[in-house]
Amino acid sequence: MASYWPLFDLRLETERLVLRAVTDDDLPGLLDAIDAGIHDPELMPFSIPFTDEAPEKRRLSAAQYVWGARANWSTDAWELPFGVFRDGRPIGVQGVSAKRFLVMREVETGSWLTRAEQGQGFGKEMRCAVLQFAFAHLNAEIARSGAFVDNPASAAVSRAIGYRENGRSREAPRGGPKDRVNFELTRDEWLERRDALPKAAIVGFDVVRGMFGLDDDKAS
Repeated sequence: MASYWPLFDLRLETERLVLRAVTDDDLPGLLDAIDAGIHDPELMPFSIPFTDEAPEKRRLSAAQYVWGARANWSTDAWELPFGVFRDGRPIGVQGVSAKRFLVMREVETGSWLTRAEQGQGFGKEMRCAVLQFAFAHLNAEIARSGAFVDNPASAAVSRAIGYRENGRSREAPRGGPKDRVNFELTRDEWLERRDALPKAAIVGFDVVRGMFGLDDDKAS
């Protein structure tokens, strides 16, 4: 499959985790991890409330998200959902995306972990992996993230890594307004802190450079 989709050969390897592009063979395990539960049903940490859907529809929409990220890929706008694996088992997804990346040099991240794997520092470890990928390999200048005000665990990950709060916005995932705290981290801020952050080995980047438009990017 990597012969026509080189991203399948890209891997981010941390001390405890492997992050790699989701294949169709990975989907059943990831869908089971979603079905096992991600959050308290009374809360909604996602802008798109896919976990509220009935199981059959939820599984379909999750698969469509992965397929859509491939189908809509371009160097101008891309979304890369990394499957997160612990000892070969899928336990979540760490996404990184960008629009007009070669001009704006900004990325945004989002993630989820199955509930049984929460509270063990994996959220910070997988976020640090994609930040290293974005800043050290893609030459991003800014990384953005956000968390609803009733999701302190996500906000704590951002603050622990060194993000700064950068205003608030409102969304309505379940139909009513909900405040979101926005976070920002610059490349210089990351460089100052990276020695104290979890590290990742980035494997297979050379073969995917062109998919990000970097072969012709003189600044990279």
